[in-house]
Amino acid sequence: MSQVEATLRPATAGRRPGRPRRPDIEERVLKAVRELLDSGEPVTVRAVVARSGASRAAVYRRWESLTHLLAAALDHGRGPVWIDPEVPTREAVLGGYFDALQAPDRHLEDRVRLRLRLGLADRELQHVIWQSHVARRRAPLAEALRRGIERGEIRADVDVEATIDAMNGLFYYQAVVRGAPLNDPATRVRCAAALDLIWRGIAA
Repeated sequence: MSQVEATLRPATAGRRPGRPRRPDIEERVLKAVRELLDSGEPVTVRAVVARSGASRAAVYRRWESLTHLLAAALDHGRGPVWIDPEVPTREAVLGGYFDALQAPDRHLEDRVRLRLRLGLADRELQHVIWQSHVARRRAPLAEALRRGIERGEIRADVDVEATIDAMNGLFYYQAVVRGAPLNDPATRVRCAAALDLIWRGIAA
């Protein structure tokens, strides 16, 4: 039986007049979903409501389906990599990757593996995670690479999306296929070497 066992009612267009939203409710709901996932329990609306103390109505107002709620919980705490536009593109992009690896609030690697496992088993969930979270996080990196092209630091014929796939993929390979901790010095050396190879391929 799937961990995702129920769907929410379709979200209404816009918010109806009423009491203002309490920001703590969203945090409690997302925390409840993560706890259910971590314990291996089925993620149902009933279970989320019971564990979080939020009402069904509060959950319905924030997420249009249980799939969207699950995607938000799996991606919670992950933000875009900040790319400094004032420094050379290579330094900014590669530095941004390694800064993200050392950030104290970065996603736990076991949750990344869980996200991948659930996404591979559920194409709808995979699509929502990509559309609602991953694609948006890539935007600053894509902007930085396009800025590098404009500056003449990157070849004009470079496929920006393919480049991001290649750079992101090497970190997923380390974490998922090799099972290597991303903050391990040896892992970082391998990632740095791979990033350097990719960069040499796109450099002007």
